[in-house]
Amino acid sequence: QVQLVESGGGLVQPGGALRLSCAASGSSLSGRSMAWYRQTPGKQRELVATITNGGRTSYADSVRGRFTISRDNAKNTVYLQMNSLKPEDTAVYYCNRIADLGPWPWGQGTQVTVSS
Repeated sequence: QVQLVESGGGLVQPGGALRLSCAASGSSLSGRSMAWYRQTPGKQRELVATITNGGRTSYADSVRGRFTISRDNAKNTVYLQMNSLKPEDTAVYYCNRIADLGPWPWGQGTQVTVSS
């Protein structure tokens, strides 16, 4: 059973920064494309950033230039560095694989709140 554990969220002022981590157990991230998503109440989960096993990245227009996704396969962990945070970045953030077989079971996510 794969388990994803997201961490690093919190309350930050506009313009601040946070680094999220996603640790996987039960399966290796090596060879897999991974992604960060976010969700706010009443809205569908939104794709924020992706990274291939080779390190190729892509970003939603709303975060490009501010967020950076990275990975450490040796630690079985994916990261999301978030800079210049805005109130509209407030959401619960999740990570998961990108695969034709569909996502692994979702973790509990980590809450990010951007507010003064």
